[in-house]
Amino acid sequence: MSTALTSRSIPAQVAIYAAAIILAVYSAFPIYWMVTSSMRPTNELLMNPTLVPRSFTFEYYYSLLAQTDYPRQFMNSLIVALATVALTMVLSIMIAYGVTRQRIRGKQMIIAGMLYAYMFPPLLLAIPLYSMFAYIGINDTLLSLVISHLTITMPLGVWFLWGFFKTMPFELEEAAMVDGCTRLGAFLRVVLPLSVPGLVTVAIFAFLLSWTDYTFALVMIGSDANKTVPLGLASMIGAFDLRWGDIMAGSTLIALPLFAAFIMLSRYFVQGLTAGAVKG
Repeated sequence: MSTALTSRSIPAQVAIYAAAIILAVYSAFPIYWMVTSSMRPTNELLMNPTLVPRSFTFEYYYSLLAQTDYPRQFMNSLIVALATVALTMVLSIMIAYGVTRQRIRGKQMIIAGMLYAYMFPPLLLAIPLYSMFAYIGINDTLLSLVISHLTITMPLGVWFLWGFFKTMPFELEEAAMVDGCTRLGAFLRVVLPLSVPGLVTVAIFAFLLSWTDYTFALVMIGSDANKTVPLGLASMIGAFDLRWGDIMAGSTLIALPLFAAFIMLSRYFVQGLTAGAVKG
């Protein structure tokens, strides 16, 4: 019987590995093409591109960094993304912990409302937000972009952390308070360290959504000084001038912080996703 089961499982395992390899190649190939295209000479990029570049050049990176506003746009994106992550973490932790630990009427409606707010498309929120920002005088600023990103990142953060705090035994905090901790001290010394995978997952998602946002930036930002990287790269696509090399180089530089974040925090990220799926 065991031999028959083993012989039957071999084709299934081969099929699973083949599907995984195909999916990995399908997902990684656009990234590979983006990186290699950013280092191909112009004639090879436009006339006869090959799967493996015949020669390499860094002229696109030089022209992008020295002859465009990309460094300023990169810094604007970094400021907006880091501010969004910081505010998302603080507000999400406060709301999620308060809902799970305090007696609040309609707490299920609060969580459901957060989840429903995340489902709204960004463009549907961007237009009324812009009219509000124009009324109070903060339109075309990085602050307006940070507030806009919070409408997407904060509901996700609250919903995700709610799943962590909800199933965390309150007896752990009571034991810490019996040992002399205050309620805040028990939260900082017990709850937060146990929630690190969830916190890292929320931070990565918030950074990803803010760093790659184009819709809110297109509506909120009008001046060149406040453009972010996605908006700046889109402005390189003109009717008569299509600078594919610079666009590919800029896209590669956009992806570098994301790669670095996933490499450094992948262990916590995977733990956070699996724990959130079970606990939520």
